[in-house]
Amino acid sequence: MIQLFTGLFGSFGLAAFFPTLIFTFLFLTVGWAILKALFRILGLYAIVPERRAFVYVLFGKVIGVIDQPGLHLLPTKLGVNAFLVNWLGSVRQVDLRLDQQYLRNSPVNSEEGAPMGIGIWYEMFVSEPSSFLFKNADPRGSLAANVSNASVRTLSNMPLANMLEERHRMSQLVRNEVTAHSADWGYKLGSVYVRKVQFRDEVMKKGIENKVVNRLRQVTAAIRQTGTNQVNVITSTADRQASIEFGKAAAIRPQIVGATLQKISEDPAVARTLFEALETQRLIESKAGITLIPAGAGILPQLLASNK
Repeated sequence: MIQLFTGLFGSFGLAAFFPTLIFTFLFLTVGWAILKALFRILGLYAIVPERRAFVYVLFGKVIGVIDQPGLHLLPTKLGVNAFLVNWLGSVRQVDLRLDQQYLRNSPVNSEEGAPMGIGIWYEMFVSEPSSFLFKNADPRGSLAANVSNASVRTLSNMPLANMLEERHRMSQLVRNEVTAHSADWGYKLGSVYVRKVQFRDEVMKKGIENKVVNRLRQVTAAIRQTGTNQVNVITSTADRQASIEFGKAAAIRPQIVGATLQKISEDPAVARTLFEALETQRLIESKAGITLIPAGAGILPQLLASNK
């Protein structure tokens, strides 16, 4: 079988197909990786990731900064030093992504002397990688101290009412004070926002809390008393109007009854029937004993009825 395939490949001029295929595969997988590593060691190229910066230092001096992402040919950027920097120098990688930090309870005194705590949230990013690396040993800590000091300088002696209400203006004041100093260290300050303003003295907190609670109780009691007074006013007004209407009705009733009886008395039969019905109704409602004596029964039944 092998001889058959060899004969076929030989007849078609493909006897070297498999060795060429194996060589190409090895070159593209192993050889190319080795070649790329060699080119990188020699300093021919560099691949910069997104939001990163490469700072090249040779003999204690910055010879180049690459902050654009992508593939870069180092000889076009650094010249002949590109072949020496990986052997005699160093490459520093700087993160250019946006970072943020929150300073809790920075001490500030109001104009009235109340000890306040300010919580400041701010963003920052590296604007000059070489200055960030070599002009300040701890640029992040220095920026935090700078923000804290700026908040003390700009927000101290503010009226307490403004300090509790105007956080947007306070944020702008702090940002304008810090920006000029942070730029010298290669750090650029982004957004600054005063998130929290609180009292630092626990005794003052308790006193304010008690005052607020007492005030709420007074307001609640005043609201309840006002509601009770309004209900009483409405009730008394309704009672007065009802009594007036009942008095009017009591005064008009005899006139209405008299006019009705006058109209009924115009017909004797209707008047007699009405009075008999009224008398019967009164007798029934009184629940008294009733003895019925037929007409013409004589005097004896009447005496017996009177004895009962």
